[in-house]
Amino acid sequence: MKFPGRRKTKHYFPVGSHGRIPLDQTLEKNNESYITGIEQLLIDIEVNVSDEFLKEFGISKGQSMVLDDRMVASILTRLEEEQIVAEFAGGTIGNTLHNYSVLTDDRSVLLGTISETMRVGDYAFNYVCNTSSHVSLSYLQPVDGDLAKAICFVTPDKERTFCISKGIMNELDPSYVNEEVIKGSSALLITAYLLRDENAPIFHSTMKAVSIAREYNVPVVLTMGTSSLIQEKHDFLVEFIKNYVNVAAMNDEEAKALSGTDDPLLAGTKILEMTDLVLLTVGSQGLYMCGYVDREAARETKDQIHSKSIAEYNKFEYSRSMKRQDCKDPVKIYTHINPYMGGPGAITNTNGAGDAALAAVLHDIAANAFHRKLQPSSPKHSAPFLTYSSIHQISKYANRVSFEVLSQNSPRLSRGLPDREENLKDAYWDL
Repeated sequence: MKFPGRRKTKHYFPVGSHGRIPLDQTLEKNNESYITGIEQLLIDIEVNVSDEFLKEFGISKGQSMVLDDRMVASILTRLEEEQIVAEFAGGTIGNTLHNYSVLTDDRSVLLGTISETMRVGDYAFNYVCNTSSHVSLSYLQPVDGDLAKAICFVTPDKERTFCISKGIMNELDPSYVNEEVIKGSSALLITAYLLRDENAPIFHSTMKAVSIAREYNVPVVLTMGTSSLIQEKHDFLVEFIKNYVNVAAMNDEEAKALSGTDDPLLAGTKILEMTDLVLLTVGSQGLYMCGYVDREAARETKDQIHSKSIAEYNKFEYSRSMKRQDCKDPVKIYTHINPYMGGPGAITNTNGAGDAALAAVLHDIAANAFHRKLQPSSPKHSAPFLTYSSIHQISKYANRVSFEVLSQNSPRLSRGLPDREENLKDAYWDL
């Protein structure tokens, strides 16, 4: 387990050197740390087409549609090679697990379905080849059928239209949800897409998984999907989050659909009534994190205090996040950060930026669980913290990882972050 980011010791161990317990390297080797995610495995395909091409297949421009597998196969057959811009191993959970494993240089576990038979060069083969070797695929369910495909059609005016063929993505049987795997996880990662169809096998598998996680006190992390999905299943999702979810990740549109307000801080406050920690990305305005800490463990910021819709909202941003139920006197904590270095000069694809930020948050949560197993008596664990770092520090890390994905034309990191940032002063990582 690589600990997250290039940090200064005083951030990770604010207790000072007195009483610090050195890590036992033997213990470290014997304590495995990993996260588990449930995914609808799919391949993302980006293609350039004309308006006439969309009309020919009855596809509504600018919309998102579900097409049957035969229609998608027909579309792919018609496309010329030069029209296909890129093919990616996709899916929000798959992207996040891949990026987590690249950042940590450590294991994660993927649950889902994959084609029982694959051949060199087919979509299932390419999915495996483009996923980090640290992502364990050993618990996937083999199913007779094709992998799901999500096609992004880009017309000459740069408008995007989306179509998906389901393939076998919803066929995960509850018997393939391994209780021991989830019990040993540092976190369970799911997406609201898994909950769309309550009759699908993957819905029942997800409910089984979150029930196991709740029983063994494994944090459940939910990424929200799309605003239209939230509107469609709003009441169900609110109750689901209250009952099972510890960390919710979303963009500003999804936050508005869930909370009813378009102000990020006020949306975060409302969502904190449902869960313990919120990651809220707001595009060119950066990202927000909202959470809880016990008043006794709260740490005031040393940076300038800001006021927006909430007065002095960042007063306790140097605090580490806790579950609300673990706080005797819970205090809501907030932080906001603008895009790293103002964002890339040219952004060719925003796909995966939110998944990358979430991977950084998961890295910090897993690092906390890992360190607690190694050194449970460390002053670092004087309270049952959810995160290893302050939310202020995590936001910097998430921001940096998101920037890395935005700088490339792929939702998945091809390498970890550099050990040394030549363009950053050491003060960037200071508390």
